[in-house]
Amino acid sequence: MEEEIINGKVGAIQMNTNSAFTENWITVKSITNNIIYLDDKKMVSGVKIQPKNIFILDEMSQNNIIESLKTFYNLIDFEFWLIVADRPVDINLYISQLQLQLNDTANPVLRKLIIDDINKAEFFINNNVVDTEYYILFKESDNDLLQKTVRTLINGLASCGLIASQTSNEDLRMILDNFLNGGVKTENRTVIS
Repeated sequence: MEEEIINGKVGAIQMNTNSAFTENWITVKSITNNIIYLDDKKMVSGVKIQPKNIFILDEMSQNNIIESLKTFYNLIDFEFWLIVADRPVDINLYISQLQLQLNDTANPVLRKLIIDDINKAEFFINNNVVDTEYYILFKESDNDLLQKTVRTLINGLASCGLIASQTSNEDLRMILDNFLNGGVKTENRTVIS
């Protein structure tokens, strides 16, 4: 193990960056109950914000939402991470449903519309179309305070006209996959729970 000087003292480095596995040097212990548990007994959680296109609203509504968001962000009195992550779109079920509708439809006009939808869906699959998702994450050591902060964020975003929910285990794994693997989805999870 390597040694490093910290505050004038020689100490051992805890993480092994020469390891072939990310799990051996990242401080994540587990992901359960919608929380990332870290080795230092801290927890990371947050909220997932549903996207909203404010540019289809009238100018006054746009300005109200922007001003509400400014106020919301200025009231946050703790360290947080605003994360934008891309997630691949899985529309295979949608394509299967369209295929079933196509098989049951005799009307040529409806068949053409369904075929157009199938072609558009296949275009999305072939061009790696992704959903963009938005998250606010934070770190906390007290579980009650963590849950209170999640509720505060959800309520604050609701006052801005946005819908948010606590991050799920899958959301947290996807964020770690994006961060650690450059957005490439892995078969063997980055974090083993």
